[in-house]
Amino acid sequence: MDKKSIFFIGLSIAILVVMLYLVGIDSIIAALEMADKGLILLAIGLELFTIFLYTLRWYVLNKVADINTNLKKLFPMILVGLAINNITPSGRGGGEPVRAYILSREEDLPMENTFATVVADRTLDTFPFLVLAVIAVIGVILYFPMNPLILALMIIAVIEILVLLLIIIYMSINRKFGERLNGWIIGLSRRFYKKNTPEFEDKITSVVMGFQDTMNRMVDDKKVMVYALPLSFIIWIFEILRVYIIFLAFGAVLSPLIIAEVFIIASLVGMIPLLPGGLGAVDGIMIIFYSAAGITPSLAAAATVVERLISFWLPTILGMVILPYYGSSILDKISFSSSEDKLIEELDDE
Repeated sequence: MDKKSIFFIGLSIAILVVMLYLVGIDSIIAALEMADKGLILLAIGLELFTIFLYTLRWYVLNKVADINTNLKKLFPMILVGLAINNITPSGRGGGEPVRAYILSREEDLPMENTFATVVADRTLDTFPFLVLAVIAVIGVILYFPMNPLILALMIIAVIEILVLLLIIIYMSINRKFGERLNGWIIGLSRRFYKKNTPEFEDKITSVVMGFQDTMNRMVDDKKVMVYALPLSFIIWIFEILRVYIIFLAFGAVLSPLIIAEVFIIASLVGMIPLLPGGLGAVDGIMIIFYSAAGITPSLAAAATVVERLISFWLPTILGMVILPYYGSSILDKISFSSSEDKLIEELDDE
């Protein structure tokens, strides 16, 4: 891990420590001690089951793309992807290209095909996210006083996600758009990539067209709408249910709608590309909004600590433990500053 990575993680932890200190460490510890351990274990089980649902959705998409693999192989790849996303700045999404690379290497497949299934997987997450994001923004306007600038940034973030979703869908069904995108990427490679050659440009064309063909196949397949898309909504239901059970463990009953709103707001904050997994900022936002919803600050802080231990640290630790299994070549590609460049070099080497 490079110095920049260590700095950002240290900064994030410092933000969290300051937030907990302001709330009161003693009162947080007291709240943790009174928590129902059985319900906490249930929340952990729900987190693992949710990760399994992520795996199942990716499995369905791989089947649609004629990639024959199994859940047993995909589950650790999902954990590695989650871990890398959590330890790198949130805007980079480094876990997606890495798990696409792992799948392509493990199954001896072109990376453009495996990357297409990963993009489709993330795209399906966007549908329930947008629904909940609109509800969250409306809820903030109606129930939570918020700085107009922050509210405007949230609305802009939702619009940007919607635009990106529409671009991905349009690219999947419009061949000419894919050709224009291919020309744009080749133009960039000629300008910025020192190793650019006619052979490398042919590789770019092959990757873009292969990616588009795979995406187009998934858009046309009914299995995506029948199985994969409903799974995306079910996954978000279980995410909200886990938080609901954590608050129950502390003797607090919180509306699932409030949980969904806070969850989405925290997710939008977590997209700030400076903090690993939004660590520190996300925790603080959760504590502030749960407190505004009527939960005492100490209980909100204790519940948030447990929630982040389960949803953030548990998959991160499991993923990092599994990561060495895939070899040093994967570890070499994980960097705050150069993971995408190294993956481009990997395409050049093929």
